[in-house]
Amino acid sequence: MSLPGALDGIRVIDITTVLLGPYGTQALADAGADVIKVEAPPTGDIARNMGAVKNVNMGGIFLNANRNKRSLALNLKVEAAKQVLRKLISTADVFLHNMRPQAMAGLGFDYKAVSAIKPDIIYVGAYGFGQDGPYKSKPAYDDAIQASSGLASMFRRQDGAARYVPATIADKVTGLTMSQAVAFALLHKERTGEGQFVEVPMLETMVSFNLVEHINGCAYEPPIGELGYARVMTNARRPFKTKDGFVCLLPYSDKHWLNFFTAVGRPELIEDLRFSTYRARIGSVGDLYGFVGECTPERTTAEWVAICEEQQIPCMPIIDLDDLIEDEHLKAVGMFEKHNHPTEGETLLVRSPVNYSKTPSTIRTHAPRFGEHGAEVLREIGYDESEIEKLSADGAVLKDTGAE
Repeated sequence: MSLPGALDGIRVIDITTVLLGPYGTQALADAGADVIKVEAPPTGDIARNMGAVKNVNMGGIFLNANRNKRSLALNLKVEAAKQVLRKLISTADVFLHNMRPQAMAGLGFDYKAVSAIKPDIIYVGAYGFGQDGPYKSKPAYDDAIQASSGLASMFRRQDGAARYVPATIADKVTGLTMSQAVAFALLHKERTGEGQFVEVPMLETMVSFNLVEHINGCAYEPPIGELGYARVMTNARRPFKTKDGFVCLLPYSDKHWLNFFTAVGRPELIEDLRFSTYRARIGSVGDLYGFVGECTPERTTAEWVAICEEQQIPCMPIIDLDDLIEDEHLKAVGMFEKHNHPTEGETLLVRSPVNYSKTPSTIRTHAPRFGEHGAEVLREIGYDESEIEKLSADGAVLKDTGAE
């Protein structure tokens, strides 16, 4: 018998779309929360058709991000659907959305309205910009936040061209921060019985994330240096070319560097004033990594990995995305799980990366079809069969047709 997750018994109303919200609520759902994904007509979350799609509305990205959730399709332009949501709110612990606050207020579900229904609700808004600043009404997607948070400009310091990270990093970091915020608020509620309003703005989240190391000399007042940590900003910091590919090779401590210099036949370099101490190496990182880059083409990637393992120097080959599923370590830890979906067939999903000895996060149910659990959820909150049929006939609640 499997152990319950840490959030077993917690009900979350999830009015989020694309990746930020769904990735954050994935963590809550994997931890056992009853996440009810409220979707709008005509087809629900836009991420249902993002990327590779075998069947309409059930794309691969959606299947992975939305496992363990139930789908309730509501047309919130209809008053009867709003009343359904109000009844659902009265049973919930967490209400979560990633719409601009002005739009949510227009629907009648801002914090004031929702907390009037359920005073101890944890109400989470995760959107582009904090509501105390001049950007508060701006729309925001991942690229806009990479641009405005300074992330895209970091590449310009390396090679003169601003670029986006080839991943929806702002969405994902904000989603993780959002799930963390929910956990903190739930702990406060457990201790005090109080709900609260929680704001998780993307820009502020990514600025905090970016400046962990890049605050640098600006942590002092007045500043003693510019924003940006030199070791990771240099254009010499990159995978090193080998005889047959590329390698990540990262000597860090004095011992690492002595061992590396010795392995390449230059042990005297540890006495070089540019390289002899940690502080010296930070100030000469371009020269240091330049030297490594001159050495690595002389051997194969496998040879460098073997040398570094023997010398206990951090080193890894550059693994292609296409090779991750067959990686020996990831296979050994069961990172990828096969699950059979009732309409999509066999699927391969990425499990939660965290292992808990008492409250495991697990993949228990498949990603839902659009509106799949509408009748089920309506029964739970007190609607009878005739009322459910009327809600469907009136267009307030949309039925799942995927299994028909």
